[in-house]
Amino acid sequence: MKEQSSRKGFAKFTTLDIVLMAMLAAANAVMTVYLSQVNQALNGLGGPIATSTITGLYMIYGLLAYYIIRKPGTALITYGIGAVVQSFMGSAYGILSCFAAAACYLIIAEAVFAAFRYKNWSLPVMMFTGGAMVPVWFFFAAQMFGYTKWGTGVLLVALCVRIMSGILLCGLLTKLLGDALSRSGLLRRFAVSRAVES
Repeated sequence: MKEQSSRKGFAKFTTLDIVLMAMLAAANAVMTVYLSQVNQALNGLGGPIATSTITGLYMIYGLLAYYIIRKPGTALITYGIGAVVQSFMGSAYGILSCFAAAACYLIIAEAVFAAFRYKNWSLPVMMFTGGAMVPVWFFFAAQMFGYTKWGTGVLLVALCVRIMSGILLCGLLTKLLGDALSRSGLLRRFAVSRAVES
């Protein structure tokens, strides 16, 4: 029974769902190339605090896919595809970081939406999710990239700035983009449109 239920759950993803997830993941991989350059410029201007301001943009593609599709496993697939595409395109942070970051993001996103039983897609929930995805990856990134050399004070400020970036540039922006695209009619075959229309 459990095996049949699991298969049925994955069967709920349509071809359009998969295409959308792949498109968002690919778009993110391209955007990340340019974000890396912005990140380097910000680092030169304001160090780790300045670079922390754009953290939310790295995560938005998976959350946006979840907001539009609203099916369990969306983050798993979208962030997974994103990690693979980024690794093929090359990453300034290394291939391992692509998969580690994706794993951290998808675990939190899946857990949050499961906790809300995939029924609450309000602005507070989206903003909470965007902020909640930050700390786990920040912990691992600190070990991988030597953030611990910054000192406790800088680490705490950087973490707070990254959480705010996740809340605004991932959570809030996801909600705004998702609703705007839905109203345009482009997403009429997805769950988000049915919710906005009602």
